Amino acid sequence: MSGLRIIVFAKAPRPGLAKTRLIPALGAAGAAALAARMLAHTLEQARASGVAAVELCASPAPGDAAWGGVELPDDIARTAQGEGDLGARMARAAQRAFEAGESCAGVLLIGTDCPALDAACLRQAANALGETDALIAPTADGGYALLGLRRFDASVFADIAWSTPAVATTTLARLDALGWSCTRLTLLYDIDEPADLVHLPPGW
Repeated sequence: MSGLRIIVFAKAPRPGLAKTRLIPALGAAGAAALAARMLAHTLEQARASGVAAVELCASPAPGDAAWGGVELPDDIARTAQGEGDLGARMARAAQRAFEAGESCAGVLLIGTDCPALDAACLRQAANALGETDALIAPTADGGYALLGLRRFDASVFADIAWSTPAVATTTLARLDALGWSCTRLTLLYDIDEPADLVHLPPGW
């Protein structure tokens, strides 16, 4: 899909900063190491999908010392998430993409928590977005692993109780209120809590 952009939201994979809810099971260093593996995997799959330009929207900003030593592909754009809750950060990134000009035909907003969100899934999402205003890949915890949009409205992201089971339901209600068509993709599993580790791919 020409003009599509994949925006990957990620924290620097540093101990005590990334995947902190996994520290009881993996320790701070182990959780950070898994975060680094998941970041690398997500960027690899996004690039391998071949459907869009890839942007890393980072926290803290890409030039921060926390990113020192983290190897990132040279062909991805790097931007800062900035301030505010997750909704404010996602809204800002999506709006920036759409305001970049007529070249933006849509965005796929993803995190790095879902190893199953691979290149094939991203190709499926890109194809589906050509036929709908929005699409969502819900996760078993009530959130979502991917949100695709062909247009922007800040209400999609505002006043949502992030990291709760209401995230996907609330987002779908917002899309419905806007009168936008929306496609739901296959249910996926995020790796956020120790119990989620069973959903890691073999060998991880």
